[in-house]
Amino acid sequence: MARPRTPLLSRERIVSAALRLIDAEGLDALSTRRLATELSVSGPSLYNHFATKDELLDAVVDTVIGEVDLSMFGGSPSAAGAAAPTPWPEALRDWARSYRAALAAHPNIVPVLAQGPGRRPHALRLADAVFGHLVDAGWPRGQATRIGALMRYFVTGSALASFAAGFPADAELYDVADYPHLGEAHRLAGHRGTVDEAAFETGLEALLDGLALRFERLTGAGT
Repeated sequence: MARPRTPLLSRERIVSAALRLIDAEGLDALSTRRLATELSVSGPSLYNHFATKDELLDAVVDTVIGEVDLSMFGGSPSAAGAAAPTPWPEALRDWARSYRAALAAHPNIVPVLAQGPGRRPHALRLADAVFGHLVDAGWPRGQATRIGALMRYFVTGSALASFAAGFPADAELYDVADYPHLGEAHRLAGHRGTVDEAAFETGLEALLDGLALRFERLTGAGT
């Protein structure tokens, strides 16, 4: 039998093509017709794998979440032969950086991702890993839930837009009479990556410092 000219469709191939399209042109570019064209197939053939566009988007988002490193959370500390768990501040720091890197690689998907884990397997595993690690470290379950939400808000918020790019590179705009402290603001857009990265790191360390103080009050650690 002759080999088909076009590779057979699979969920993985459809998701990869959809993610490439979203990365290149944004969420509005994704449609059944456009995706079928990109894959050189007929539109109806896509519905054999995804019943709706929302189902496909969920799979695309979950693929991005699957890029986030969760190794810092390890397994259960009670498991036989398990290595000592990573201290929770270090684990949250490493995870937040990996999470942000995944979103930075696919910024156009962030608005969908920000809606929550839903039924996405990778997203649920991420939530389970963060919550479990915090509880195992001694955080009360309610606090662990709120910290997981807080960290997700912070990371997704940092990926939604660039602070630096919000300042036009027009020096004449920032008249000293109106904006006495923005004389250098026109330079920010040219340092977008540096400003945004530093802002993320500043916020992350501030969050972790605050959580460490709260942990001491809750558990008496360090006293």
